[in-house]
Amino acid sequence: MNGPEIHVEFAPELHIFVPRARRDGTVRAATDGVSSLGHVIESLGVPLTEVGALLVDGRDVPVSHVPAAGESVTVRTVARPQRVPGGPLRFLLDVHLGTLARRLRLLGVDTAYESTDIGDPALAARSAAERRVMLSRDRGLLRRRELWAGAFVYSTRPEEQLREVLERFRPELLPWTRCTACNGLLREATKDEVADQLKHGTHATYDVFAQCTACGRAYWRGAHHEQLEAIVREAVALCSEGR
Repeated sequence: MNGPEIHVEFAPELHIFVPRARRDGTVRAATDGVSSLGHVIESLGVPLTEVGALLVDGRDVPVSHVPAAGESVTVRTVARPQRVPGGPLRFLLDVHLGTLARRLRLLGVDTAYESTDIGDPALAARSAAERRVMLSRDRGLLRRRELWAGAFVYSTRPEEQLREVLERFRPELLPWTRCTACNGLLREATKDEVADQLKHGTHATYDVFAQCTACGRAYWRGAHHEQLEAIVREAVALCSEGR
């Protein structure tokens, strides 16, 4: 695009996507009289998954708006908590977010995860087929049109990533109900039912067990239970604050 210019001002939260030389003040962008405002915003580096309200000269417009020369555009970030059409709220995470996937499952949030790199087209197709919100740090993936819905994960630290997702989407939490390995639902199990997975010390020390209905993995309150309890307590408290 090399036609007349518009002026685009991004919310501070979106500056991470804008080239460093353009992060101060208003961005000037060329128009061609045909491309949508959504296309212009993406061409400046900002995935539409992160865009909330769009204001043109102070009035709300959709991403399909075709900007005209001289317009001033304000791009706001997604409102929180973000409402995703349809239901229930489910997620799909790419290969780089394994720890986040396990923590969401610990909280009982339906979370699919690809442990190998199956490629952006396959991930986007699965997001659409299963109506899952795609969580990723891959901006190119989040720009794919076939995505059901998506969100950029800003932090590289799992504890901050979890807080981001919980604050943004406020999913219903059902701790201790999902398998952290495969996302299957857990059921109560007797010691005899899971005996083949227990070492002698565990067999002698613990009496309360759960088992995944999908993969059969056994769970009990082992050495790391206090750490997991802390994650659950913090997450429940966080989500309770916004209700």
